[in-house]
Amino acid sequence: MREIVHRHLGKVVAGAALAVAGTAAMVAITLPGTAGADETGGSRGGAAQAAAWAGHGPGAAPPGVVEQAPAEGAKGTGRDPLTDDEIRRVEKIALTGPSAAAGETVDGRHGLQRLGTDLADPEANELDDPKAPRRADVTFYDYKTDRLITKTVDLATGKVERSGSQHGVQPPLSREENAEAARILLADPLGAGLKADYKDATGHDLTSPDQLLLSSAVYRATPGGRPAALDACGEHRCARLFPKVKNGPWIDARWLIVDLSARKVAELDGH
Repeated sequence: MREIVHRHLGKVVAGAALAVAGTAAMVAITLPGTAGADETGGSRGGAAQAAAWAGHGPGAAPPGVVEQAPAEGAKGTGRDPLTDDEIRRVEKIALTGPSAAAGETVDGRHGLQRLGTDLADPEANELDDPKAPRRADVTFYDYKTDRLITKTVDLATGKVERSGSQHGVQPPLSREENAEAARILLADPLGAGLKADYKDATGHDLTSPDQLLLSSAVYRATPGGRPAALDACGEHRCARLFPKVKNGPWIDARWLIVDLSARKVAELDGH
């Protein structure tokens, strides 16, 4: 699909990443057969390499063997990345207690919305200590109070060493939050343009976030900005979505902002 189709959301862009100032990340990719290509478009030594790979020339590579990944241990050591077992355990520990049960997830359930779990930095006096305690920082968002909550768990003892909360701090959105933002948008009248662009690109109806690949950016309101419905963004958790049709084009939805805290959608002025 080569044409740019203008609809309510702006455009469907095929074959190109959607460039957004301040949010786009550029990744350089070398396609197979392009490295070392000569001026005629052929690859130097391509025929010889193909013959060698097929076992018909000198230096033929042996048949490839797929090996099973080694089993991951239940515990890491030192500054090793957290294992799956460690992540599951510390998240369970961090979600215990009445404060966690009193919170609310992005889809309105009781609890806290998990954002991420990372290996915690050692204390200043532990930097050169190979036996320093191994800790994990678990971050959540409480949609009931619009607070970012961080809990630090000692991996050896299972004890929550520190717990803190902050208002107005908005880290990147999780996959679950992206999906819920798309779900809210599809249920809103302002989602009609997204649905129309999807059908134009695929011939099918868009009924679920599972039909899209979703990237996002946290949206913060600017002083005196419009519309006023977005003034709380920053204190509220608000998402700007960059949807992509699976195996298809990007859909420009930059002008639609989803306030996940209020579960409302607003359209930016002046687009």
